[in-house]
Amino acid sequence: MNAAIKRSIDIAVSASALLVLAPLLALIALLIRCDSPGPALFIQRRVGRNLAPFRIYKFRTMQQRDAAAIDPLAEGVIRSGQDPRITRMGRYLRATSLDELPQLFNILKGDMSLVGPRPVLIEQVEAVPDEYMKRFTVRPGLTGLAQVQGRRSLGWLEQLALDVRYTERASVGFDLWLMLATAYVVLTFKDIYGSTERNWRQYRKSRRQHDVGEAK
Repeated sequence: MNAAIKRSIDIAVSASALLVLAPLLALIALLIRCDSPGPALFIQRRVGRNLAPFRIYKFRTMQQRDAAAIDPLAEGVIRSGQDPRITRMGRYLRATSLDELPQLFNILKGDMSLVGPRPVLIEQVEAVPDEYMKRFTVRPGLTGLAQVQGRRSLGWLEQLALDVRYTERASVGFDLWLMLATAYVVLTFKDIYGSTERNWRQYRKSRRQHDVGEAK
């Protein structure tokens, strides 16, 4: 895909969406503050294109004291709907994916794209096998192929494989299809929560293999 065209689309769509959704974003921020003490936004370091770190923006969905104490590795892989740390407002935001809307600012800044592999935590990079490192050659996205073909029901390696497949098929038409498919997935609440045990097992296996390789 032509990088200039993709970036132009990212800027136009994210800027327009931020203008149109400004009242909704303000309302969500207010409701979060009313629901539990703490800031409306949750900011976390992630890895972008070419492994460059950046700060990702999300609406806070956990109690502030719990959000500060979470294990970043587990939180990045496991997302359970039964997690007691999630606030009442946070549960709704996660179910509707509205907690991801602040990433429109990341897209406008150039940290992310509308479509691409979801950004991983810095600590998770070591668990990405060499054959999947191609996922880091493009900007991470608000949505991607893995998000419409299983979402959180996928295992760690299955997500990575779909990320690589996206980089090999990326085009304006494919991005448009993925955005439409994402709308369907979000509106039907499909695969909001999945097989966290399988996901965590695949992730830990990849970490162990990396540690063994480093020790040799």
